[in-house]
Amino acid sequence: MEAHQPAQSEPAHYPDLAGQVVVVTGGSRGIGAETARGFARQGAAVAVIGRDATALTAVSEDLRSLGAKALAVTADCTDAAALARAAAAIEHDLGPVGVLAAFAGGDGAPIATVRESAEHWRSVVDANLTATFLTVSAFLPGLVARGAGSVVTMASTAGRLPSGASAAYAAAKAGVLMFTRHLALEVAGSGVRVNAVAPGAVRTERTAARMPADVQRAVAAAHPLGRLGEPADIASATLFLASCASSWITGQTLDVSGGRVIV
Repeated sequence: MEAHQPAQSEPAHYPDLAGQVVVVTGGSRGIGAETARGFARQGAAVAVIGRDATALTAVSEDLRSLGAKALAVTADCTDAAALARAAAAIEHDLGPVGVLAAFAGGDGAPIATVRESAEHWRSVVDANLTATFLTVSAFLPGLVARGAGSVVTMASTAGRLPSGASAAYAAAKAGVLMFTRHLALEVAGSGVRVNAVAPGAVRTERTAARMPADVQRAVAAAHPLGRLGEPADIASATLFLASCASSWITGQTLDVSGGRVIV
């Protein structure tokens, strides 16, 4: 098999995820949508949160076609009040939340620091780091009160290594990593686990639209495994961290980056 071709295999099965209520923010497309599908295939009830109501509805219909209970909730993850309403609606319609995938964020486009505005810095930090904090804040009290649950946050190789991303994005994702570690230690005694996934370059709809084929090849070559990631790669890692298969793992960052972080 050529190095740039992802291996085909049967998805892992995590019986403990069946019947769980799972929340995925940033769930309207890309990694978030594929992660939501992964949970649905495990038998979980899944709520997807995002700002694009049309896209969220399409994803929720897709989840139902997989046999899952599903709910689409339109909310801005930088708005604490909107997230509080979303949390209440999800618990009312689906039940107590057991897994949170705080995946909203993005905008890692390269901008030289000498040209980065204060407005752009604040926007990127809010969309990635503040949104993660506010999302966790909306759902964590319920997890702690029930004495169980798993939180998975969305970091990036940009938060692990200097890269072509903007300094704002790199700093925000590094902040997500420390927030994850801090929170994991803080809530470990309550039975809640908190881990992060840190993807490398992933071939999402946005990547395909913005990155010409020759650039995709060059970026793939920078990863030791010789290819871009796929949303399913990140979804698989998230399912593992959410399940009892990782029951003695907390406060960790799982680099899903084709070996990029080791070089």
